[in-house]
Amino acid sequence: MELRSLYGDVSVTILIAETGDLESRGPFEQAMYTLPSQYGFINTCLRTLVVEKFGEETWEELRLLAEVQDTFMTYEIYDDVITLRLVQEACKMLDVSSEVVLKLFGEYFFSFCKMSGYDTMLRTLGGNLVEFIENLDALHSYLALSYQEMNAPSFRVERTNDGRTLLHYYSDRKGLHHIVPGIIEAVAKDFFGSKVTMTILEQPEEEERTGKKEHVIFLMTQTSKGAKAAQPNEGNKGDQEDIARKSMSDSVLHSFCPNYPNRLWIEEKAFCNAFPFHIVFDHNLIVKQTGVNIQKFVPGLQRTGTRLDEFFSVVHPEVTLNIHSIKKFINSQFVLKTKREILPECFQNQSLLKLRGQMVWMESLHCMVYLCSPKLRSLQELEERGLHLADIAQHDTTRDLILLNQQRLAEIELSNQLERKKEELRILSHNLEVEKKKTETLLYAMLPRHVANKLKEGKKVEAGEFKVCTILFSDVVTFTNICAACEPIQIVHMLNSMYSKFDRLTNVHDVYKIRVGLHTGPVLAGVVGEKMPRYCLFGDTVNTASRMESHGVPDHIHMSPFTYRALKDQMFDIRERGEIQVKGKGLMTTYFLLQNLQLSEEQIMGKGKEETCVYRDDQQEERHSPNSKITEEQESIKDVEKERKSIKERSKSSSSYLSIDDPSPPPSADAPPNISEVQYHVPDYYEPLENGPAENLNSRLCTLL
Repeated sequence: MELRSLYGDVSVTILIAETGDLESRGPFEQAMYTLPSQYGFINTCLRTLVVEKFGEETWEELRLLAEVQDTFMTYEIYDDVITLRLVQEACKMLDVSSEVVLKLFGEYFFSFCKMSGYDTMLRTLGGNLVEFIENLDALHSYLALSYQEMNAPSFRVERTNDGRTLLHYYSDRKGLHHIVPGIIEAVAKDFFGSKVTMTILEQPEEEERTGKKEHVIFLMTQTSKGAKAAQPNEGNKGDQEDIARKSMSDSVLHSFCPNYPNRLWIEEKAFCNAFPFHIVFDHNLIVKQTGVNIQKFVPGLQRTGTRLDEFFSVVHPEVTLNIHSIKKFINSQFVLKTKREILPECFQNQSLLKLRGQMVWMESLHCMVYLCSPKLRSLQELEERGLHLADIAQHDTTRDLILLNQQRLAEIELSNQLERKKEELRILSHNLEVEKKKTETLLYAMLPRHVANKLKEGKKVEAGEFKVCTILFSDVVTFTNICAACEPIQIVHMLNSMYSKFDRLTNVHDVYKIRVGLHTGPVLAGVVGEKMPRYCLFGDTVNTASRMESHGVPDHIHMSPFTYRALKDQMFDIRERGEIQVKGKGLMTTYFLLQNLQLSEEQIMGKGKEETCVYRDDQQEERHSPNSKITEEQESIKDVEKERKSIKERSKSSSSYLSIDDPSPPPSADAPPNISEVQYHVPDYYEPLENGPAENLNSRLCTLL
C-alpha cells in the first residue's frame, strides 16, 4: 500500500491462480494481488491518526474488525494486508470513500514524519516544491541504508511547453494513489506557504518502468502563495533583521549566474583517478570511458566497444536501460548492479557490486556520464564485495556514510530490542491488571469495598456502628427433604443458581449481603481475623432478623415492625400478618412484604433501562429538603429505640415454654386464633410438610427487592 510516499515499502509478490480483470475490481482488491510488506512505522502512523482524531475506543473497535494487533514495531516488517484491512474497515466505519480516507492519511503521514524526527531532513530537500519532489527519491535511497528492505515509490516532475507542471507517480500497486495529494498539499502549505491542488489527468499503461506497475499523472496547480516570513511590524528587531538578511540572501541566490571555463582544465588521467567509479557512454550505450577502480572490479569494461547493458542492469528506477528512459528519469538517482555471468571466476563467489549515482547528459558530446560510488550499507558489505575504504575517493562522502551507518545499524538493533522489551512489558502489565481486577472482584465479594481498600493499603479497619441497618435472612424451605430426594450434583446446581441470583441483586442494588426475614436496627460491624479476615455484624438486630426468617412462611418475605416503619411510605404493598410469639422476643406484630408498586421484576433484577436501586437516600432528597430528611431520620431512630424497649419489657412477661433450641413457637391451645390478625399459620420448617417440598421454591424476594 503506498502509505509510504515519503518512506517506502518492501515488495513481496503473491501468486494467484486466477487474477481476472483487475480494472473491474476495487482499489483494495487490486492492491491485494501484489501484497508488499512494510515496516511497522506505517501502521504505527495509522494507529496514531485514529487515536488522535477519533479516540482510543475507535482504534480498539477498528483493529478488532480488521483482526490486527494493537501495537507495531518500527523496524519490523509486516504483511501489507494489515494496512489494507485497517483502511478498508475505516471506510466502512466512517461511511466515506477510500479516496477520502487515503488523502486524510497522506496529510497526517507528513505530520507524523515530522513528529518522528524527520522534520529537518524533509525541510532541507529543496527550496521549492518541485525541488522537494525531485529529491524524494534521493531521500528514499538514503533511508534504504537503515531500512534495507525498503522499496520506495518514484516521483518525476515534468514541465510542459504550455507551462503546466505534471507529477508522475510510480507505484508497485494500483488504487492507492490518493495518498499522494494529501502529502504534497500538506508539504506545500507547511514548508512553502502555498496552496496546491492536485488533479488526476490520466493513468496510462506503464511503458518506461519494467513489471506491472501503476503510473498516475497529476496536474499540480498552485492556486495561492503565502508569505512564510513575518510582517515588518511583527516580532522584535532581531527577528526583523534576520528576515531582511534571509530575503537579501534569497535575492542573490535567485539572480546567480554561473561562469563556465572555455576548456576543461583537468587531465584525463587525473579525472579517472579522482572519480574512480564513473562511466561515460553514448546514445547506443557504448562505453567510452571508465574510472580506474570500476575497471578493477569489472575488468570487461577495459575492452573497446563494450556495451553498458552487457555488464549492468538497472535496479532503480525500474526502467529499461536505454538513453530515452534515462533522460526521462534524469533527476532520479540511478542504481546499477553488475551481472554475475560476465564477472571473472575469482569474483563469482562475492556479492554483486551495486553502484549508486547521478546521470548527466552532455549534449555537445551526445554522451551520458554516470558519476557514481559503490552502494554500501556497512563494513560487512564492504568486505563481502572485496572492497576497502581506500578504493573510494577521499572526497567521496560514501566513506563517512559507511562508518556512520555502521553505528546507526547498531543503534537500530538496540532500539528494536528495546521496542520488543517494551511490548513484552506492556503485555505483562495488561495481564497483571486483568489478574488484579479478578482478585479485587473476589475481595469485594468477601468484604465491603471500603473495608477491602483499607486492608489492601495495610491500614487497620476500626469497628463501626450503624444506627439503622436492615438485615435479611433467608432459608430454603425443607432443604433436608430436597437433599434426600435429589442427586448431589442437582443440589449443587440449585444452590449455585440461587447464590448467583442473590449475587446479581447485591451488585444491582449496591448492598453487601442478602440473607428472607427482615429486621431494622442498630448493629456494630468490623473485621475479624488477619489471615482470613471476615466482615461481621454484631448486635441484637442480627438475632431479630434471624427470628423473622425462622418464623416466616414459605414464599413470603417476613419483616419486623421496625422494617415496616422504614418501608411503609416507599411504594410497597405490605400486609399485616398479626401478632405472633417470637422466640426470645415475646409477642410481636409482624408484616409480609408482597409487592413493589414502583418497579417491574426486570428493573429490580437490573435488566431494565434503569438499573439503579430505588431504596437509596437520593429519592428522599427529591421529596424533602435536607433539614426535613435529617429530622425524619432522627425521629425514626427514636421510634425504633422505643419499640425495642417495649418488646424487651413484653418479652420478660412472655410464656415460659419458649426455649432457645426451639426453632419456632407452637400455637397456643388456650387462645383461639384471631382471624383478622393471624392470617398465616407458621409451620415447623424442620419437619416434613404434609404435601412434600414446595413446588415453587423461588422466593418472591426477586420480585419485591
